[in-house]
Amino acid sequence: MVRTTATAACTAALLAATSLAAEADPIKIGFVSTLSGPSAALGVHMRDGFQLAVKELGGKLGGQPTEVIVVDDELKPDVAVTKVKALLDRDHVDVVAGVVFSNVMMAIAKPIFESETFIVSGNAGPSPLAGAGCSPYFFAASYQNDQNHETMGAYAQAQGYKKVVLMTPNYQAGKDSMAGFKRHFKGEVLDEIFTPLGQLDFAAEIAKIVAAGPDAVFTFMPGGMGVNLVKQWSQAGLTGKLPFLSAFTVDETTLPATQDAALGLMSGAEWAPNLDTAENKAFVAAYEKEYGVVPSLYAAQGYDAAKLIDGALKATGGKVADKPAFRKALASAPFKSVRGAFSFSTNGYPKQNFYVVRAAKRADGKFATEIVSKVFDNAPDAYVAACPLK
Repeated sequence: MVRTTATAACTAALLAATSLAAEADPIKIGFVSTLSGPSAALGVHMRDGFQLAVKELGGKLGGQPTEVIVVDDELKPDVAVTKVKALLDRDHVDVVAGVVFSNVMMAIAKPIFESETFIVSGNAGPSPLAGAGCSPYFFAASYQNDQNHETMGAYAQAQGYKKVVLMTPNYQAGKDSMAGFKRHFKGEVLDEIFTPLGQLDFAAEIAKIVAAGPDAVFTFMPGGMGVNLVKQWSQAGLTGKLPFLSAFTVDETTLPATQDAALGLMSGAEWAPNLDTAENKAFVAAYEKEYGVVPSLYAAQGYDAAKLIDGALKATGGKVADKPAFRKALASAPFKSVRGAFSFSTNGYPKQNFYVVRAAKRADGKFATEIVSKVFDNAPDAYVAACPLK
């Protein structure tokens, strides 16, 4: 009996130790986001969407206890590199996620890939990582940068506009934006205006646009840039007179500030709060209850990024160490996206639907975008053929 009791005690102690070890060694996610400055709203939405998914999953991804280590990249590539290296070398994260801006993504990609760590983008989808520079360690739970802008190029073409002016910030995503728009717009581009990233006064650019005499203007100005541009556009009396087309300029991160000034403005997007899927309805309701605001596409993408990682971990028994197995699991897109149909091309970028959306005021007084029409169905990105991955 003494021997049996001792054995039982040892077994209980071993089980307890195993349990404590599991709790002490959770899955670690290094979440990189822009959480300060005029564009902080984008990063906050993306972070909150990711954390909402983790909360709904009981604080676990793939059934494993999960620690999410959030860092603010400050929209500074050098700061981001330093913080990401700390996540890799000090914190030994299993997966990196997040990243709003493409200049940050391009800066941190090298150390992440060299460490053979997977990164799941919650927003940034730069073209250099979609084609010849694709990596087996990169997956985007968002889009490839060009695609939402391609949507508006196709829309402008369908509307019969003959002459347009394009305006974007001068960095990778801005260049991808113009490339995407021009891929489907066959009319004349009167001017391509590049502004400094973070510019907040557009008086000179607006005057230049008006002087050019276009049929429409297309712009990509996320965060505080978009808020100021839309307000200044309205103050100049141009709303309703000169068609204002955009992507990532009029959305749920900017509408609380622009409100009526943005009503009716059109954008390209792969998601909107009123997208009719069961998963999306549940997500929007949960996000509004948790945070008190209407979610943006950044929030939806952050939410999907967490669900993607969760699905991949379930498929691998909660393990990341077997890199080929984890990559295969991610590539299978083992989750139900709030966007509905969602799958990956061989370069780690999604195939999905794209829509024209419009800024509107809901019955409850809150501002949100709503779907006007579908432009592309299950669309891959334009660079996948150049990616050598199979």
